[in-house]
Amino acid sequence: MSNLIEIKNVSKTYGNYKALDNISINVPRQSIYGLLGPNGAGKTTLIRMLNQITAPDEGSIIFNGETLNRSHITQIGYLPEERGLYKSMKVGEQAIYLAQLKGVSQKDAEKRLKSWFNKFDILNWWDRKVEELSKGMQQKIQFIVTVIHNPQLLIFDEPFSGFDPINVNLLKKEILELRDKGATIIFSTHNMASVEELCDNIMLINKGKKILEGSVYQIKQDNKENKFEVVLRNSEIQEFRNSGGCVLPEGFSIISADDKDVNSETTLVISADKEINPNVLINYLSEKGTIISYRELLPSMNDIFINKVNS
Repeated sequence: MSNLIEIKNVSKTYGNYKALDNISINVPRQSIYGLLGPNGAGKTTLIRMLNQITAPDEGSIIFNGETLNRSHITQIGYLPEERGLYKSMKVGEQAIYLAQLKGVSQKDAEKRLKSWFNKFDILNWWDRKVEELSKGMQQKIQFIVTVIHNPQLLIFDEPFSGFDPINVNLLKKEILELRDKGATIIFSTHNMASVEELCDNIMLINKGKKILEGSVYQIKQDNKENKFEVVLRNSEIQEFRNSGGCVLPEGFSIISADDKDVNSETTLVISADKEINPNVLINYLSEKGTIISYRELLPSMNDIFINKVNS
């Protein structure tokens, strides 16, 4: 898969403050790329560069094989975290106006917008003023006008802020469909659960420096601690308590034992040395009772985020 965006050795300084320090990333085409970091890490500066609001002091940004330039603006859609619509304008009128600013003809804009409004169940608000809409409805409209011109690159900054769970799921579905139809998406958020659910790749920056990059799957694999959860039925439960002196095969140790029901199930969390084959543990425990479930415990992106930023 080729890259739509290539950011090469980009740095940006404001006075004595280094907002970005030699950042390089590649954003593959038709993927969702998570841009992560604590407040003040440099995410907003990078987004502003992609939107050509500001320029790097050093380095370069390549868009679709060309140095990023003004002609690429119409190929980018940006939904900022801080949003705003003209409160006194009618919803449909304003949406058409914003679509035309992005190069969509009035006829096409009305057709596309009404299709999206119908999908988001807000078509009956077409002739109402923006100030009459709830915050969630206004955010739906801003999402629609962000994507209405079918840009190659979409940049979403905290797109789920203020939405209830039903509308969050609606937007997630649409974002995945946009990717599947060919869009490349940069997704900036502090919601690590959404990162795990949506992102193909991520970059974590802190204090202007890149501290982590790669696929969500590989990052979780690289940061795992060789812990396993096993649920046993009809086991000799007392044997698995920490103080019970249970002897596991060499290289394994019990972290915790939780009795869900003293007569039926015990959940064990077990750590293993890195070079140990987990099948040894499975074979051993199957002799102690029926194994109901077994899974490797991988760190969450939230845990990884906190550990990397604080290390």
